Amino acid sequence: MLNCIVVRNRRVEMNESERLSALIGDIYDAAFDPSLWNGVLDKSAAFVGGPAASLYSKDAAKRTAGEIYQYGLDARYVQLYQDQYVRLDPTTLGYFIADIEQPVSTADVMPYEEFAASRFYKEWAQPQGLVDSVHAMLDKTVTSAAALVVFRGRSNGLVDDEARQRMRLIVPHVRRSVLIGKSIDLKTAEAASLADTLDGVSASMFLVDGTGRVVHANVAGLMMLDAADVLRADKGRLVVNDPEANQVLADTFASASNGDAALGVKGIGVSLLSSSGDRYVASVLALTSGARRRAGASYAAAAALFVYKAELAVPSPPEVITKAFKLTPMELKVLLAAVEVGGIPEIAEALGIAETTVKTHLGNLYRKTGRSRQADLVKLVAEFSNPLVS
Repeated sequence: MLNCIVVRNRRVEMNESERLSALIGDIYDAAFDPSLWNGVLDKSAAFVGGPAASLYSKDAAKRTAGEIYQYGLDARYVQLYQDQYVRLDPTTLGYFIADIEQPVSTADVMPYEEFAASRFYKEWAQPQGLVDSVHAMLDKTVTSAAALVVFRGRSNGLVDDEARQRMRLIVPHVRRSVLIGKSIDLKTAEAASLADTLDGVSASMFLVDGTGRVVHANVAGLMMLDAADVLRADKGRLVVNDPEANQVLADTFASASNGDAALGVKGIGVSLLSSSGDRYVASVLALTSGARRRAGASYAAAAALFVYKAELAVPSPPEVITKAFKLTPMELKVLLAAVEVGGIPEIAEALGIAETTVKTHLGNLYRKTGRSRQADLVKLVAEFSNPLVS
């Protein structure tokens, strides 16, 4: 009897492993065929534990949002969020300043009781049967960000440790796929003609075997090799100037020979420094799994390496303001609500807190910032949002 139980448990574990491996393969295939993202989000929601999932972008300064791809949400509520409720969502800034790839739930950015009392929850989340969500930032700039979110329904309950762990297993792969898809900027790409198609993209692209030997490079890649400023070819193999980054990529190419699961989180956003001091980012995609196998087989390639110039990594205005004045999370929410929403009654309604509580936080903000009016707080935020103001 005991042997039967052990065998059954192993079978369950194996099925989970196979399920994750298949999902990761689908995630990477979506880098070349964006039409696959809806199906990927369906499987991601089921894997993490929830009825819906989205890839979305947000602009924290303008308080706007856009669903890049989504599964499971009512289209009416998606539109309502974009048109109205993005400005009332009390969790936005908490998610916005979270670390890249770190799973974050509602309770991580504000007390859940306050969230449940907010107008956003009562009018947007609750009518859909949604009780919580787990977010993970994929990329962010000074004022905007892109993220993966899996929503939790009543039957799923609040985000727990298992949901966080499952999110951690897929987020690095989603991030890599999104970054590569962003570099390619194609609607569709046939795997068999992948290398030919990529010759016209701006990012430098190299197809390599498991040893790092270059079997194909697009025009931008050939120009990068010729300049030998970021990387070069030594006896046909890619070599990076930085020894540590060079070893990371060598290990990644070797792992790519064994597929997506073996590649794991290696090669995601590897930082490369040129001899002139410019910073570049390298991302690796395995070509030995999914629909990408045809491209890999055609060129005897194990992986595709994409290299593109990094954007300036600077903190967002809310992060800078928080550190500069030592604000608490709720003080930051009240400050930004004062800018976006307006008066004390409106702030209280948007955040789901009492007007007396808003007044208390405003008093703390005046004391910490040296300002005395709400208009002065608006000017303060504007100054931090303007890169021309020193």
